[in-house]
Amino acid sequence: MRILGLDIGSKRIGMAVSDELGFTAQGLETLDSRDQGTDALNITKIVKEYGVTEIVVGMPYNMNGTEGPQVKKVRDFMERLSQEVDIPLREWDERLSTAAAERTLLEADLSRAKRRKVIDKLAAVLILQGYLDNRSRGFGGE
Repeated sequence: MRILGLDIGSKRIGMAVSDELGFTAQGLETLDSRDQGTDALNITKIVKEYGVTEIVVGMPYNMNGTEGPQVKKVRDFMERLSQEVDIPLREWDERLSTAAAERTLLEADLSRAKRRKVIDKLAAVLILQGYLDNRSRGFGGE
């Protein structure tokens, strides 16, 4: 049972997958976002390749908890993706994941160019790991 974590941005989609026991998240490649159909098909390939049974999608709420325009875009994409995969898609609050990823990469003293290449993947790892940790404490998932 593997879970796929997604950090959906306007230009890129960061991806992470859990180990088979659902304890840890590992980063996968970052997709350059094209259009909803192409992106959904590319993610469907990953779902099949890794035997994914659930997808967790980071929801970019505003810091005060309200929903901005990006939340609608992510939900629209989730709707499109649900037409391609027959597994549960779950929302996960990702408000601080990109900021945490940026802070981690700055602390690692990576150049701006290197940070840009891995930030979406790291954000997806943080989203998925947060979900897995929460689930293991009995607060999420199924």
